[in-house]
Amino acid sequence: MESRSDDEGGTGPGTDLIQAGYALAGGDGCIAQARRDAADFLTRARDERGVDVSSRAMDLTRLVVSELVTNVRKYAPGPALMQLRVTGAMVEVVVRDSDPTVPVAGTADPARIGRHGLEIVQAVAQDLAVERRPDGKRVIARIVLADPPGGDAAARRPR
Repeated sequence: MESRSDDEGGTGPGTDLIQAGYALAGGDGCIAQARRDAADFLTRARDERGVDVSSRAMDLTRLVVSELVTNVRKYAPGPALMQLRVTGAMVEVVVRDSDPTVPVAGTADPARIGRHGLEIVQAVAQDLAVERRPDGKRVIARIVLADPPGGDAAARRPR
């Protein structure tokens, strides 16, 4: 993992930009490896930089990484990259691939088997964005790192 600090954007523990990038190998173990990479990244941010990372944020980040990397493995040909960034009170999970097709979450259908990944990410992330790029697309999910005051883990920005 490579991480770097940019001095733009604040002072004190956890306010500098911390980021790491990973090439997604595409083999059978790449989804599990991406989850491990995400957990290691957040553990290092917590232990080495003093970032407040709740257990909930750790679990949700692994879940989001799993769903987004699974989508890349299933639907996007070619190389893919994952970038993790701690920016202020959030972790951003950015997954880039070479397919310009913008994914769309399906309508709720309890009878549908599979294809719920984007719905899951929308439900647990503070924010989800998809950006079409000349070389494909990037999907960005943002997850709040600390538990909100009062323990309301479901507190989110209204959509």
